[in-house]
Amino acid sequence: MRVDETLKMVIAACDAIIASESYLTEVDQKIGDGDHGTGMALGMRAAKEALFMKESFETVNEIFKTAGMTMLNSMGGASGVIFGSFFLGGVRGKEAITELDGKTFLHIMEESLDAIKKRGGAGVGDKTMVDALEPAVLAMKEKDSDCISEMMETAARAAAEGVEATKRQIAKFGRARYLGERALGYQDAGATSVAILFQAMSDYLKEQKTGC
Repeated sequence: MRVDETLKMVIAACDAIIASESYLTEVDQKIGDGDHGTGMALGMRAAKEALFMKESFETVNEIFKTAGMTMLNSMGGASGVIFGSFFLGGVRGKEAITELDGKTFLHIMEESLDAIKKRGGAGVGDKTMVDALEPAVLAMKEKDSDCISEMMETAARAAAEGVEATKRQIAKFGRARYLGERALGYQDAGATSVAILFQAMSDYLKEQKTGC
């Protein structure tokens, strides 16, 4: 997938989060602070504006770095760091990427996951965004395809399953950790955002019939 196509895919992901602001707020109000939707939409609007402001990008690295740094600076707090790392963590120190295939995307997401886990300290089962991201990464690793469309579809499916799994978990982070078993039955907002991101990118690739 070319750099310009990657840019459109990331913008599609931004649009999906922006459109889901009310839904994410509703999810977060059940067991969280209720501000996840607002914060995510704020970060994605800023990221989208930053991506549009630059006339062209020469590498995939620049696209992911621009989106990640803008979210980090505009959202603030833990969400800004964690979701900024979703885009930024996997391209730091990488050589220039001018074409994005399935295996390259997997490597980016593997390193993003590692950065997020090191920063936040959460693991699978803690009822956080890691519960959607790590299954997505593992599913892509098992799929092991150069076709990014196939890999993204695999990631989206696994992330959605991860969101469902959070309903059966007791939270160890955020406001929800004070609820104990009362948080059971409710999904995590951060994991939900991860699933939306993967699904949006997968839908874009399907609609454009690109990515292989």
